[in-house]
Amino acid sequence: MKVSLCTISFRHHLLSIRAIARIAQSHGFDGIELWGIHARNLGPGDHAEWLAAYGLRVPMLSDYLPLDAPSERMTERMAELCRLAQNWHAPRLRTFAGTRGSAATSADERMHIASRLRMAAVYLADHGLRLLVETHPGTLADTTDSLLRLLDEVDHPALRINFDTLHVWEGGDNPLVAHARLKRHIDYYHLKNVRSQSDLPVFEPSNVYAPAGQREGMTGLFEGVLDYESFLKTLDSNAEVSLEWFGDSCFSILPTDLWKLRTISTKRRNQGMIELGAAE
Repeated sequence: MKVSLCTISFRHHLLSIRAIARIAQSHGFDGIELWGIHARNLGPGDHAEWLAAYGLRVPMLSDYLPLDAPSERMTERMAELCRLAQNWHAPRLRTFAGTRGSAATSADERMHIASRLRMAAVYLADHGLRLLVETHPGTLADTTDSLLRLLDEVDHPALRINFDTLHVWEGGDNPLVAHARLKRHIDYYHLKNVRSQSDLPVFEPSNVYAPAGQREGMTGLFEGVLDYESFLKTLDSNAEVSLEWFGDSCFSILPTDLWKLRTISTKRRNQGMIELGAAE
């Protein structure tokens, strides 16, 4: 399993990208998921070369395509993001499937979003990239049924899923069941946890992005309401994930979560080897 940290975790810190790379390297992360606004402000250049010197890569740029904007603006944004992805050698671009939940979206609005996502998938595929929609409340990917329908409506192989386990649960689906139904479309994972269902409002964008926002209720990956030890058993050994931490104490939480994740993965791998040996 390849595990990255997200630059969005440091959105309220005064840190350079090289300082973040040193943090990621020192704790044994495999890469850095780059927030779109950070990529834009870092500018052009072959950033992948110096990042590789730290033993790191960028597995994904996380941004927000303006699906409701005029097509010219959409094309401009996609062209910019493709250039940035190539600068960092990132193979994926993450976006959201609109800004309204599936139950509140009309048939015409849904058709428009699907059309724009197909436009983006075609454009990115022409540049050797994959487009990932994230499972997220307030979008057409808020339930498993709606997301599967959206994939059929877009009908393009470059459109894949960024499976955010917490948001799947927040949307009312069992993450284990949803994962089984969506697995063949999943290309990446966001992992985070929360103390209880009543604490879910801490992940509202208006709170998460506010420097003085509430952080109480955000927990380490293995300390919250979701059972990640069980969920991790469903992931392939070559899965790519990011620890998406939005809370305080990122310099201690992220290394601790990574250590626990590696420990559980190693234990699982060793157990599999023991079982294989016994079968022989």
